[in-house]
Amino acid sequence: MTGRWTGGGRDRGQAFPIYLTAVAAFLFLALAFFAVGRAGATKNGAQTAADAAALAAAQTYRDQLRTGLLTAVGAGGPWADWLAGRLGDPEAACGSAEPYAQANGAHVQGRCATSGGLLPVSFTVTVESAAAVGKSVVPGTEDRHATATARAVVEPRCWGPLPAPASQTPPPSGGPAPSASPGAGAPAQGKPAVEIVCDGETVRIEPDRPGAPVKAATLFTVRLADGAA
Repeated sequence: MTGRWTGGGRDRGQAFPIYLTAVAAFLFLALAFFAVGRAGATKNGAQTAADAAALAAAQTYRDQLRTGLLTAVGAGGPWADWLAGRLGDPEAACGSAEPYAQANGAHVQGRCATSGGLLPVSFTVTVESAAAVGKSVVPGTEDRHATATARAVVEPRCWGPLPAPASQTPPPSGGPAPSASPGAGAPAQGKPAVEIVCDGETVRIEPDRPGAPVKAATLFTVRLADGAA
């Protein structure tokens, strides 16, 4: 009588626990990668919020500088410090950071930091994500929030004023200077226009209507910078 071979059944029985272990390990790795991806997405969202908040503060400061510059030109007062980026109110500009952070799902930690009077003026903002990473196979992610920091810089694009053109006809020796004809040189009445150079192009600011043609982006550039101030 011939006996039956039962080794194949025993092999299948021994392989089944190994199969279950392999499947469990694969699922754990998949869930771990998912948790890492979700944490990365939360971190990216926080970085977007930090960038937006820092840029908002810098752009508000840039608008302050434009308003101050044009007001000073219109009043006939000193305006060079406005053009250099000195005379704005950085602390007030920082107030623009929080709404933009919230709009991008985060909130500002503390208050944005400024360059403390150093030029170029910069704004450094640290935010924390409003949402946590959430539950995952990685312990401790339930209450873990992402943080990110961004720094935005306000840099002048212009210099001036341009030198006034010399008179083509010198006055006679000992005699009075000739009067300027209307439309030539300084205007016959009112304050003279101010001309500055912005990225190689001449920009003319009329004191009687100083804000009409001049945009803040023409006078100052706002950019994100690497590292914290």
